[in-house]
Amino acid sequence: MNKISQITRRNIFDILKIEEIWWAGKLDETEFLSRIYDLESMPSKDPRYENAAGDIWQHRINNYDWEDDWVFSDARFNLLNCDDATLLNFLCLMIHPVVRTDQKEVERITKVLNDNLYHDEFEIVETTKISGRPVFSGKMKFTGKTSIERKSNEIKVIFNAEYVSQQINLMESSIETSPYQAIGVAKELIETACKSIFKSRQKEYNKNWDLSKLMKETTKLLKITPDNISNEAKAASSIRQILGSLSAVVQGIAEVRNEYGSGHGKDSDFKGLQPRHAKLAVGASSTLAIYLLETHEMRKDS
Repeated sequence: MNKISQITRRNIFDILKIEEIWWAGKLDETEFLSRIYDLESMPSKDPRYENAAGDIWQHRINNYDWEDDWVFSDARFNLLNCDDATLLNFLCLMIHPVVRTDQKEVERITKVLNDNLYHDEFEIVETTKISGRPVFSGKMKFTGKTSIERKSNEIKVIFNAEYVSQQINLMESSIETSPYQAIGVAKELIETACKSIFKSRQKEYNKNWDLSKLMKETTKLLKITPDNISNEAKAASSIRQILGSLSAVVQGIAEVRNEYGSGHGKDSDFKGLQPRHAKLAVGASSTLAIYLLETHEMRKDS
């Protein structure tokens, strides 16, 4: 079920029309839409043409007898009811550097989009740059005490490393649009946290260690293995159980990454996991990274 409501979608389309924001920017409409859809495999509404590419050319370039905002009501693209990811891809393409070069216009459109998406807890954010110009992705705004967004901020405060921050930003922004990439970065985040702890403590780690071994050696370094919990500690058995589960979490993320993440080439039949699965991997890796880095900070001198 879509989380971006029809009300929000209609508001966005209406504002684009009222403020005369041309959705295709400097591209022609077929060029814009072909970046998202396979127009040649989509049906034509004009019997003279075999596919959507033909009738769009006929009625928007040759005859110019369709309204400028025709795409928002065309059932083939179904922007009013399509899945959230497709809608976000369309909106983000509107402000892509190949579509729009005026930075002030990009900022204005981004504000319009985010002002409306906000109500459905989505946002469009910059994720990278091309030739110094921002490239955007759409993502869900996470709320609540256990939100991934808050976890990310905690990690950044605990360990202020630019590379870690970049990983977190990439992971967050990829959940909805590229779940496989988010899963890949989730594994890398744990690796980065572990290796950073070794480096900070001026200890050596073996570059040939897999993630499970790296995690195991990190917990030894921080003295947070089950064997380090004394029998006298309150809830000792529960603490041991939690610590013992850390290796299972790491192993699970590593296996998911190997099967579905961004670290390995995929064949043409590859079917990635859904955003909800990526959220699970991202949430687990964020929580684990916070725990390791917090423990490292508390035990710096030990």
